[in-house]
Amino acid sequence: MPTSAKQVGLKLCGHCHMVLPMQQSHCQRCHMRVHSRIPQSTQRCWAFIIAACIGLFPANLMAITVLTTRGAPQYETIMSGVISLIKDDMVSIAIVVFVASIVVPVMKLLGLIVILLSLHFHVNLDSRQRIVIYRIIDIIGKWSMLDLFVLSIMIAVFERNNLVGVEAGPGATAFGAVVMLTLFAAKSFDTRLIWDAQLE
Repeated sequence: MPTSAKQVGLKLCGHCHMVLPMQQSHCQRCHMRVHSRIPQSTQRCWAFIIAACIGLFPANLMAITVLTTRGAPQYETIMSGVISLIKDDMVSIAIVVFVASIVVPVMKLLGLIVILLSLHFHVNLDSRQRIVIYRIIDIIGKWSMLDLFVLSIMIAVFERNNLVGVEAGPGATAFGAVVMLTLFAAKSFDTRLIWDAQLE
């Protein structure tokens, strides 16, 4: 059976990557405090996940854009924007917006929840499957901001051509917060806990 550094009494400095004995609390080289695992990793991850789940409601229910034509504001949520794109025969763009704005954030949260619950309840799930789920979450994380990038481009184009007034609504702020919280959740999770569970 493979062993971990923790099992043989070693740990790694997270700052200068020096290998140290388990009983040593500070790094000899950079003098920073050293932990064998990120302190309260799962608790922080759960906190970010819960906050992101709460933020999903205003992100999807509140207006993400406010279009003003002839002085009449028109409020668009993510789903109403997707529906409008479909009605305008822009199905491919609608699919991209739907996937980036709704599917990706939800799947990231569900993936992290599956990993954390499987570790907490000792579910018989292969560690490689857990790490694959985590890597997918980590890779696609930055693409969740695609909707906000499209919104920023729309605002710049419309304001430059004076065609119609476009402003970011409160839903855009909530959506940006959800994306950042899911990124923080993924980064706060110590993946070494996955392999620790396998060696127990």
